[in-house]
Amino acid sequence: MIDSPRQRTYEVRTFGCQMNVHDSERMAGLLEDAGLVPVSEGQADVVVFNTCAVRENADNKLYGNLGLLAPVKEKNPDLQIAVGGCLAQKDQAAIAEKAPWVDVVFGTHNVGSLPVLLERARHNKRAEVEILESLDVFPSTLPTKRESVHSGWVSISVGCNNTCTFCIVPSLRGKERDRRPGEILAEIEALVADGVIEVTLLGQNVNSYGVEFGDRLAFGKLLRACGEIPGLERVRFTSPHPAAFTDDVIEAMAETHNVMPQLHMPLQSGSDKVLKDMRRSYRSAKFLGILEKVRQRMPDAAISTDIIVGFPGETEEDFQETLRVVEESRFATAFTFQYSKRPGTPAAELPDQLPKAVVQERFERLTALQDRISREENERQVGRQVELLVTEKTGRRGGETGRLTGRAPDQRLVHFSVPDGSEIPRPGDMVTVTITEAAGFHLVADVEQGEYALRRTRAGDAWDRSQADSCGIPVQPGTASGASAAPRAVSLGMPLLPPRGAAADRSEP
Repeated sequence: MIDSPRQRTYEVRTFGCQMNVHDSERMAGLLEDAGLVPVSEGQADVVVFNTCAVRENADNKLYGNLGLLAPVKEKNPDLQIAVGGCLAQKDQAAIAEKAPWVDVVFGTHNVGSLPVLLERARHNKRAEVEILESLDVFPSTLPTKRESVHSGWVSISVGCNNTCTFCIVPSLRGKERDRRPGEILAEIEALVADGVIEVTLLGQNVNSYGVEFGDRLAFGKLLRACGEIPGLERVRFTSPHPAAFTDDVIEAMAETHNVMPQLHMPLQSGSDKVLKDMRRSYRSAKFLGILEKVRQRMPDAAISTDIIVGFPGETEEDFQETLRVVEESRFATAFTFQYSKRPGTPAAELPDQLPKAVVQERFERLTALQDRISREENERQVGRQVELLVTEKTGRRGGETGRLTGRAPDQRLVHFSVPDGSEIPRPGDMVTVTITEAAGFHLVADVEQGEYALRRTRAGDAWDRSQADSCGIPVQPGTASGASAAPRAVSLGMPLLPPRGAAADRSEP
């Protein structure tokens, strides 16, 4: 009997933002189209790093990971290592020079070339470096291996036309290019037909969508069109720019039944002087005015933000303005960053770069303030009844507590118990619970019989099918009989991007 050749395995390691997560799903889809399968245990035959270049330690993170693979590659020359994403676009051939054991380097504009480059490197037995300066194929037309059966990312644009002085993304992702609404809606409809009930619309600046084809109201129209898609229960988007955020988008959010009451609105700084130095074309009064309008139309909206501490020239008075705006804004979550000097950005050449100790001290004050606000805002949720979309992931103590995990409409993380004798929900199902406890970065719903309602969904059915496909054993609905009845967590879920800073690793118990 002749043994069939073993299928090669792959692993994609993702760093950075949701755009990178979306790109990684495309990379996985391309590799599976080429006949590879995801690694289940041991060392993969192909390891792909999808990199980020926004933070100063991005280089250290990549080369540290590559260094760990160097001895593995020496023992197994057939191992292939590929580096893509923003850092690859920035450093290009320098990656192969610094880490000569890397087989492929590709950029943000040619994700679709990955399988061909891997095969070419294997045939030629040398590193293949291919960096394009403009997009060759829109990523959403490529094959996809989604990490979640119930949720999907949908890119509506790529690139950015803004010139923020701290940001390297426009030079790596290029000028904004918009997809046509029909293409976007067709992709969403295909996802829904596959069991997806939640989509997140992605773009570097989603609310400037439509400028390329001459319709400045296109994003609000797109949100309303999403409301007409049968079976689509939740719509989210990230990230808008305050300067381009218009009232028609607020109205579309408030009036479209499946657009969730959640908004990520990057502040960056509360100081008008610093915002000017950043080339952020809005000021703190406009920012706060947008939040006021949003809450007038959606009183329960949860708003998150990005903030940079220690931008060049930031004074203590400037920082106090940031604290003031944060206090007034009442963010549910803030992704806080210490300013990172990035070569090639205008801010890197500015005078008055702040000492590390000053930046660290301000960062700690800001995170302490936001930690307090996050807890206070969470405490306001106690007693509320919410419908959760059950996720594949559970909290770190899920096995001990027996709690499962879901996301509320406002995207808050909720760990909930299932009453004895009740049917256990599947990832993708909906449960209605009452919030009983608040922590800084999550909520708890410990419910009794009568306080828990399960709604089985098409997404839960799709999860059943995915389990049957992966192991050949149909997943049957069960009943809870205490903590031990909770299903084991699986690793199919959409990666969670926790708040940076002090809260980064504390979002799950």
